[in-house]
Amino acid sequence: MILLRPALILALLLASVAGAEELRVAPGEATLATAIAGADPGDVLMLTAGHYSGPVTLDRALTLTGPQEAVIDGKGLGTVVTVTADDVVVRGLTVTGSGTRNSDLDAGIKIVKGADGALIEGVRLENNMHGIDVHGSRGSVVRGNVIVGLQDPRMNERGNGIYVWNAPGTIVEGNDIRFGRDGIFANTSRENVFRHNLFRDLRFAVHYMYTHDSEVSGNISVGNHLGFAIMFSNKVVVKDNLSLGDREHGLMLNYANSADVSGNLVRGGAKKCLFIYNAHKNLIYRNRFEGCGIGIHFTAGSERNVLTENSFIANRNQVKYVGTRQIEWSFEGRGNFWSDNPAFDLNGDGIADGVYRPNDLMDHILWSQPAAALLTGSPAVQLVRWSQKSFPAILPGGVQDSFPLMAPRTIPVPPATLAMEAGAAGRWAQGQYDDIDPENLGTH
Repeated sequence: MILLRPALILALLLASVAGAEELRVAPGEATLATAIAGADPGDVLMLTAGHYSGPVTLDRALTLTGPQEAVIDGKGLGTVVTVTADDVVVRGLTVTGSGTRNSDLDAGIKIVKGADGALIEGVRLENNMHGIDVHGSRGSVVRGNVIVGLQDPRMNERGNGIYVWNAPGTIVEGNDIRFGRDGIFANTSRENVFRHNLFRDLRFAVHYMYTHDSEVSGNISVGNHLGFAIMFSNKVVVKDNLSLGDREHGLMLNYANSADVSGNLVRGGAKKCLFIYNAHKNLIYRNRFEGCGIGIHFTAGSERNVLTENSFIANRNQVKYVGTRQIEWSFEGRGNFWSDNPAFDLNGDGIADGVYRPNDLMDHILWSQPAAALLTGSPAVQLVRWSQKSFPAILPGGVQDSFPLMAPRTIPVPPATLAMEAGAAGRWAQGQYDDIDPENLGTH
């Protein structure tokens, strides 16, 4: 066996890089496929403005680049650009016209298993079933793309902006995703980072299923059916996201455990700012939940969660919890801010002087027996509420905050995002609903 010296190996590598060529590809019916077939690994294929026919397969380490006026059109046949080799770069360009078979995961760009280290950057993808499908590869980066999905009448029959399946180490950042089904759908993966993306006019902004040890941070969801759904996933960091004017839930933790949920703003329109269902050992802190039907709906035996330094502002019901256990929502002497808590702070330490309880026995009755709402203003109901407030020992259990805060947390929203929020305001009151039931796993 011949052993090569490190210096010789380095020289060979440098010679390989030096041999890479920049090849200009003219528009045409088969020009792109012909250029790929004749290129060597490391070559750069430079497209010019015009139309190129697809589908094509990048089966060697190439860079495919050009202006957005360079359009690769799949003409409705399967996936437009398939990546099967390591270290492929697709930059600029427009990719359009995939097939429409959801069962085949037709996509604008598909990165298959074994094609590691791909970079998809600055591409415009429109009129594809799925925008980008990262399907089994490792270490891919999807950055700064604009993805405009389908607008078929039934949202569940559309594709996702970005689909991540069993793709450890994938980074998805700085993308603008609109229309289609879910902005990012991650399934059976781990160690992913989804950050600084913008999601509009979708079913879910981010939809996590069985995706562990990952991060969802700094994203913006405006006017979607649901903001950020973390489901059947462990050790996910969900921080500094904005959910503005989403319909159902801003955040959802469904069978999600050991998550770190902090610095998020959910505001305006959602039925539930945060829905916690059978989720355990989560740290939920320094979030702001504002203007929802329910601030937090807490159910299905969720245990050992810590909630502290959150702000609950002008929600119709701050908390919905039906149960008999006593649950403390404070940590190390610091609770949460409640806009409906008429509290005093005589010693000026920023902590209210009394315990806050968001629910009473009548709330439990009204949740389980909606017809009892007819009696809400009756003297009997008011007497029950006065009695429980005056004699806390007769409370049936529920959430209490022993150290409520006196001042809310402020989370700024950029001016451009405020304009988007204003544009989406009121859309759900106009009846713009679809075929989604976010609490029915069969519709996911």
